[in-house]
Amino acid sequence: MDILVAEASIEQKPVLYRLMQLYLHDTSEFTGDDANVDGVFAYRYFDEYWREPDRFPFLIHSGGSLAGFVLVNSHTVLLDQRAGRSIAEFFVMRKYRRQGVGRRAAFYTFEGFPGQWEVREHDKNLAGQSFWRSVIGEYTGGEYSEAILNDHSWVGPIQTFDNSRGNQVQA
Repeated sequence: MDILVAEASIEQKPVLYRLMQLYLHDTSEFTGDDANVDGVFAYRYFDEYWREPDRFPFLIHSGGSLAGFVLVNSHTVLLDQRAGRSIAEFFVMRKYRRQGVGRRAAFYTFEGFPGQWEVREHDKNLAGQSFWRSVIGEYTGGEYSEAILNDHSWVGPIQTFDNSRGNQVQA
């Protein structure tokens, strides 16, 4: 299966916005967020992904079809701010789950930004925690750290690793 992770252009912003609605709907079971009176889930930093230099929006394609998105930024909790990258949001549509699409998309994303990484999961998102532990464990050969926070900065697990050495598994 051909997986492509490509930066979303400003022209593709509406496409990512519609995918974001699916994602926010899915995650509302963990976050408790509701759609607004117009039936839209708000995402505070959405527009900044096309304005700020340390935010990167990507679309995921599988076999030529749209399969999801990844938002990467430099806003971290455990790492020094701007010292590393963070998976801010990661979404694979249900049709493409459990087929290796998310794993390969994560690997490609990590490879695009060598250095320190931080990946956070909501404390109630057990499937997400399992996915990221498995993917990061495989990608790093088990060379990652995990902390579980319950404070004002984050509630849930956070994995950190450094891929600047170039000894990671290829997608």
